[in-house]
Amino acid sequence: MYDGLKSPQRNDVCWCGSGRKYKKCHLAFDEKLQKLAEEGLEVPPRSLLKTPEDVEGIKRSAAINIGVLDDVAARIGVGTTTEEIDEWVYSYTVDHGGVPADLDYEGYPKSVCTSINEVVCHGIPSEDDVLQSGDIVNVDCSTILDGYFSDSSRMFCIGEVSEERKRLVKVTKEAMEAGIAAVRPWGFLGDVGAAVQAHAEASGYSVVREFGGHGIGFEFHEDPFVSHVARAGTGMVLVPGLVFTIEPMINAGKAAIDMSDPNGWTVRTKDRSDTAQWEVQVLVTEDGCEILSW
Repeated sequence: MYDGLKSPQRNDVCWCGSGRKYKKCHLAFDEKLQKLAEEGLEVPPRSLLKTPEDVEGIKRSAAINIGVLDDVAARIGVGTTTEEIDEWVYSYTVDHGGVPADLDYEGYPKSVCTSINEVVCHGIPSEDDVLQSGDIVNVDCSTILDGYFSDSSRMFCIGEVSEERKRLVKVTKEAMEAGIAAVRPWGFLGDVGAAVQAHAEASGYSVVREFGGHGIGFEFHEDPFVSHVARAGTGMVLVPGLVFTIEPMINAGKAAIDMSDPNGWTVRTKDRSDTAQWEVQVLVTEDGCEILSW
């Protein structure tokens, strides 16, 4: 097959774990993938595709991740330190049997990313960062449960927030939703980025190019990279069973970013304009997509 993996014989048990014979399960599916690959299209290897059992495992992980963000939403406010948020995330995750995927990932020192105002991503929680009325903050967390990974983030408006910041947060969520709506089986990954970019730029904002979404499920970061600036009809074919995140980072000013922070992690807008991000984890299905974590 196109991905170098051996396929079962027609009467063998299917590779997906369904217990059915290959000819009655994934034979026609695999033949379609092979044909698309021969046509020169970018097709995900079957090793990236999640079986129904895998999806259930991811959903159990996601239930913790969603619960974490619900817990943060119920507690966050003026005077909250980002260190407190980190403590909440760690405690909720481990109390529910999970592991914070962020903690010690490539040396990252905390269980969550907390990105305030001009911070694009990877803000490190600190007792010195006290949320003030008027701030906007992204809380981005990821969970491991029984070897399955989930990932999502939300924006929070703290106290009395300006109309400009409220609009940025709102439009960023709409851009993410436009990306979700563009996920269709046998469509293209570029359709997602094109939809995000079109909505953001039509609203007068810019889209960060250096960071994007990613495949996830078996590992924290898998292929494909999900660009939020793309051309429709390009990129990887959206094959049912593919799981990835949609997580646009939208700037009020220009798209350029500053990665010079000495901590090696925190990214800011170069012009110090405000920025916002929302993230969901989605599964490509036979008739559209399913949101697994939000």
